Amino acid sequence: MIAFVWAQDHTGLIGEEGHLPWHLKDDLELFHQVTKGQLVVMGRRTYEGLPKRPLPARTNIILTRDADYSAPGAVVLHSRADVLVYASTHPELNLMIVGGAQIFTLFKDDVDTLLVTRIAGTFTGDVRMPSLDWAQFELNSSRHVANADPALAHDFERWDRKH
Repeated sequence: MIAFVWAQDHTGLIGEEGHLPWHLKDDLELFHQVTKGQLVVMGRRTYEGLPKRPLPARTNIILTRDADYSAPGAVVLHSRADVLVYASTHPELNLMIVGGAQIFTLFKDDVDTLLVTRIAGTFTGDVRMPSLDWAQFELNSSRHVANADPALAHDFERWDRKH
């Protein structure tokens, strides 16, 4: 299975200078839960924006065009095809694509499952989620989480590709 895992605000914003523009503890806990033990694919800027690198208890795969890039404790690959070949050698694990926008774009025709946290508010930042053909997916679960700050109220959604 190939899944996208991300959080976005009301306008589709997903990042600000390599970081999340908000802090939602339950979203971070869900991210940990669904990616633990899996193959987690991210771009170099997303990786470098992590507070702790590599992410523990999962295989971190950094996708970068920089042939000299090094990330101790992580797997560095240089193309979509390299990632798919690497994943094929670990068929028992899911491929979890976690960003940024360029990485989501590379895999948008391959993705089976969308795990999105939709945040009610509007934030400032510089990276937006690329457009997806939502008609190819069906909503299989949704859970609303209220927050004392209405801008941080959010929904956890799971969408699966229609077959």
